[in-house]
Amino acid sequence: MTTNPLADALALRAMASNFDAQRGKLPVPGDPHRLPGSIAVARQISELGKLLTELGDEVLFRTVDKSPGSSTSLTVSGFSAAVRPAGEAASALGEVAEQLAFLERTEHLHDLPDSRDAREAAGRVIDEALGTADTALRGAADSLHAASTAVSPPSRRLRAALGRTTSPAYGAVPAAPAASASATTPAPRAVRGR
Repeated sequence: MTTNPLADALALRAMASNFDAQRGKLPVPGDPHRLPGSIAVARQISELGKLLTELGDEVLFRTVDKSPGSSTSLTVSGFSAAVRPAGEAASALGEVAEQLAFLERTEHLHDLPDSRDAREAAGRVIDEALGTADTALRGAADSLHAASTAVSPPSRRLRAALGRTTSPAYGAVPAAPAASASATTPAPRAVRGR
């Protein structure tokens, strides 16, 4: 695998898309009659675990194969920054799975007042955890998108524009000073109204 700014930007963008896709799979919180399925939540935890492993592999690969003068450190930083929110999302989904297991264990007790209160509390915890997972997955995707933009090579148009600039900051020769305005510009004519 080669590391250059374009390859790094594409890798960061692809990983951001993976986190966006995971976010799209989250159950919608707030519907007390439609709890997320425990199998779907378990699958999503497993998928997030794979994404965390991929993040770690990207960091490791780029740390080991640093080439001088490359954007590798920016890329490593971009992948590394996504680890924390990805872990928070996985942790929140772990909480959802735990609460779903509690609800399954106590299903036969749903008519008892104490159990009813505990089950309602579990529903609130699930909603809160799903909100946390959503926020964390958005944070991971946003940080990866931002890192991708930071390491992207300039477009052809931008490089061409920079090549045409007359600014001395880009190595162009400064223009000669203009001759005095009175010598080169004809005097304005007086215009009379009718």
